[in-house]
Amino acid sequence: MKKLVFMFVAMAAISFAACTETKAPETPVEEPVEAVVDSAAEVVDSAAEVVDSAAEAVVDSAAAAVAE
Repeated sequence: MKKLVFMFVAMAAISFAACTETKAPETPVEEPVEAVVDSAAEVVDSAAEVVDSAAEAVVDSAAAAVAE
């Protein structure tokens, strides 16, 4: 029974401690949004090239399998 009381007291203490927590001020953004968008566009373009080449390889192998 003592263990249960201790557990409930501990949970209440943690709950009250969590309620009084103050958040730290937000840090300013170090990287502008335009730079993120530009780098994301580069990644998408390079991924599109990989997908296109993989699609061509699949089409070529499927055409070879049908031709046999």
